[in-house]
Amino acid sequence: MDYFDPHIHMVSRTTDDYETLAKMGCVGMSEPAFWAGFDRGSVDSFRDYFHQLTDFEPQRAAQYGIQHFTWLCINAKEAENVELSREVIAMIPEFLDRPNVLGIGEIGLNKNTKNESTIFLEHMELAIQYNQQILIHTPHLEDKYQGTRMILDMLTSDSRIDPTRVLVDHVEEHTAAEVLDRGFWAGMTLYPITKCTPQRAVDIIEICGGERLLVNSAGDWGPSKPTAVPDLILEMRRRDHSEELIRKVVYDNPIEFFSQSKNFNFQPRD
Repeated sequence: MDYFDPHIHMVSRTTDDYETLAKMGCVGMSEPAFWAGFDRGSVDSFRDYFHQLTDFEPQRAAQYGIQHFTWLCINAKEAENVELSREVIAMIPEFLDRPNVLGIGEIGLNKNTKNESTIFLEHMELAIQYNQQILIHTPHLEDKYQGTRMILDMLTSDSRIDPTRVLVDHVEEHTAAEVLDRGFWAGMTLYPITKCTPQRAVDIIEICGGERLLVNSAGDWGPSKPTAVPDLILEMRRRDHSEELIRKVVYDNPIEFFSQSKNFNFQPRD
C-alpha cells in the first residue's frame, strides 16, 4: 500500500533509509524544521538548515521516487532564546516560495514556558501574515496535557486561525479527542519508547475514528523507526480493519490536509 509520512526528520537519516522507505511503499513525506541535537548560535545556521530542507533533501528523496515537502520555523527547544528566535522568524519569508515549503512548523511548546509561548504567538502571526498552514509540536510526557491545552487556547483565541489548516502533532490518548473536538487535524507519532506504539495508535483510531487523523514516524535523532507507518498498517490489518480505513489514515488524510497549501504539488503514482 502506498503511504505518505506527514512528519519525518530525514536530515537525521541515511540515504539507505530513503531506499527502505520507498520499498515499503512511502511515496511522499513532509519534514518539519526541528532541533539539530544542539542549540544553534546564529540565524545563518538556520538559513543553511533551511537550504538543506528545500534543496538537498528533495534531491535525496527524488532518487527513490519519494516526493519531499517541508515546514520552516525555530523549534520550541530553541525558542527560549527570544532574540535569536526573532531573527529566524524575520528570515523565514525568504524561503516561503520554495516549491516544497508547506507552511510554518513544527512550532509549539517544550517546557511550557513564557518565552516559548511568546515565540509560538509570533510564529502564528507570521503564518497569518503569509497565509501559511501550521504544524504543531506538543510537549513530551508529563508536559503534554498542559502544553497541549495551552497551545489550543492560544490558537482558538485568535479568530484569524482556521483550525482546518492546523495539524496538532504527537497526540496521545489523553489529548487526541480534544484536538479533534476543537476542529483541528491530529497527528499520532509512532515511537518505540515514547509517544504512541502502533497498537496504541490503532486504539485511538478505534475510539476517535479516521476523520482528520494522521500517523507518522518522526524518525529523528533519538530512538525512532522510520518504517513505523507500515507497522501501523500491519496492526490495522491484524485487527481486520478495512483497506479503505487504512488508506484514509496513511494516505488520503495527509494529502487532503496538505492540499490546502499552494505549494503542495504532489503527484500520485499511476
